Amino acid sequence: MTRTRYVEVVRPGALSTVQDLGRPGHAHLGVPRSGALDLPAHLLANRLVGNPPEAATIETTLTGVSVRLGQAGTVAVTGAWAPVTVNGRPASWSAPVSVPAGAQVDVATARRGVRSYLAVSGGIAVAPVLGSRATDLLSGLGPTPLAVGERLPLGEVTGPPGPVDVAPTGTLPEELALRIVLGPRADWFTDEAPRILTTGRYVVSTASNRIGMRLDGPPLPRRITTELRSEGVVLGAVQVPAAGTPVIFLADHPTMGGYPVIGVVHPDDLPRTAQAAPGTPVRFVL
Repeated sequence: MTRTRYVEVVRPGALSTVQDLGRPGHAHLGVPRSGALDLPAHLLANRLVGNPPEAATIETTLTGVSVRLGQAGTVAVTGAWAPVTVNGRPASWSAPVSVPAGAQVDVATARRGVRSYLAVSGGIAVAPVLGSRATDLLSGLGPTPLAVGERLPLGEVTGPPGPVDVAPTGTLPEELALRIVLGPRADWFTDEAPRILTTGRYVVSTASNRIGMRLDGPPLPRRITTELRSEGVVLGAVQVPAAGTPVIFLADHPTMGGYPVIGVVHPDDLPRTAQAAPGTPVRFVL
C-alpha cells in the first residue's frame, strides 16, 4: 500500500497560506477571487517542480516557513528572495531541489520582497472549496493559515522537474509604479485629485494585507461628499475611504464597497504589489 504523501509544518512563519489560481466567477455570491498574490512567482514555482499551473503552493509572508517532507520529492522556492536550506544545508532559490524523505526544508526571512512561494511536487492537495484550494482571509473559505504540526496532503506527481539550474525571475521593486485607469467614480473627486494621485508621495502602509494595500500619503479631495450606495468592486480597484488615502484591493478584497473608486490598477502590475514591503514608495501613472 502506498503511504499518504504529505508535508508537515514545522514552523508556519508570520502568515503562511495555501494558494492556487483562486476561485473567480463567484463575486455575485460575495466570494472574492483569492489565490496567489504574486501569480507569476506561483506559476514559476509549479513549473520548476513539474506541477500543472493550477496546483496549490504555500505562500509565505516575510518570515518564511519550514516544512518536513513525508516522502522524497522536489521543491522550489520563488517570489521574495530568501535563503533556502534542506536539513540545514544551503539549497538553491528559484530552482528545482531534490529532497529526501524526512528532510526539513526551511525558507528563511525574506531579504528582498514580502511573499515567497514554496511548491512541492504533486502540489498541496487539501480539499477544494468552490473549485479552489486557496485560503481566503476575508471570507474564511479554504484551509486555515498553516499551524505547527499540521500535515498537508500532496497530490500525485504528474511531471518531471523543470530542466533548469536556476530560473530567471522578475526584479523585486524598490519603487512601485502602477498604471491606473480612472473610474468608475472619478467624478466624485475634485479636478485636483488625479494630479495629487499621480504626483503625490505615497508609501505602502504597515496595515496592508492580502485584502488590500493601504497607502500613506496625501488625501484625495472629494467633490461629492454624500454616502455612496454599496456597489461591486473588482481586483485592483483603488478605493478611497473617508480619510482620503487610497486602498488598492488585492486578491481577498470584498466584492462590494461603499466608498468611491477613483480608478483601477492595470492587472499586469498587480503581482508586484505582493512584494512591496511597508515603506515602499508607490507612484501612479495614468
